[in-house]
Amino acid sequence: MKQPELYERFLALHKREGGFIMPNPWDGTSALMLKEAGFEALGTSSAALASAMGRIDGRHAVSREEHIANATLIGGLTGLPVNGDFEDGYGATARDVASTVEAAIDAGLAGIGIEDTTADPSNPIRKFDDAVERMRHAAKAAKGRIVLTGRTDNFIQGRPDLDDTIKRLVAFAEVGADVLYAPYPADMDAVRAIVKAVAPKPVNILIGTMSGTLPWPELQKAGVKRVSMGAALYTRVMGDFQSAARQLAAGDLASASQGIGYGEIKKMIAAARA
Repeated sequence: MKQPELYERFLALHKREGGFIMPNPWDGTSALMLKEAGFEALGTSSAALASAMGRIDGRHAVSREEHIANATLIGGLTGLPVNGDFEDGYGATARDVASTVEAAIDAGLAGIGIEDTTADPSNPIRKFDDAVERMRHAAKAAKGRIVLTGRTDNFIQGRPDLDDTIKRLVAFAEVGADVLYAPYPADMDAVRAIVKAVAPKPVNILIGTMSGTLPWPELQKAGVKRVSMGAALYTRVMGDFQSAARQLAAGDLASASQGIGYGEIKKMIAAARA
């Protein structure tokens, strides 16, 4: 599919009754496995990608070009709509953010997420007006061409201010963001408040809330349209790898080498490239 078709397909998922789950692969094989499992769209994960490259997420340690290459790999192998988790838009200015949106469209992405982060651990969240202006420029570039997710990282940066979070999300919606997202609200009351505040625009939730992981039907009942996994699938795999490493260190070759056959992986990749 060409990019405009992928965009329309991705947009339609957000309008569908009940919404959808958008898991986050980090390489070609994880993307193919998710497609094989039946998922209809995929999202990159800046955290998973940075970790896989031995870098720290959220500090521009992974370049825009590296992230686009990862998203292009995932989309090219699967043929599915891909949403790019593009941190703060990779730009010092609002115009730079718009340029990143244009680059994502040119690369064939169906969606892009822009955060209100700064890449500065000592001052991680942008001032309100700056964040909104950057989203305004992103939305102008994105309109009718790529699904734009406006995201505030208040909660995961230690700022549990629901009022400010809602203020930011509403402002992002007003300047043109298509989807709104605040990772890990405190509880389901906060989720419902966010959904209500930005309605009728769809809301993305990262797995659940600060109170814990929730069943997908419960999030659907609250009006959530999209669930993403962030780095959770990557860390699940790394947990299994850590166990295998310890088994190997203990001399247990059989347990350490259990897993999917390499021949099956080769077949999957060959079929995708045929």
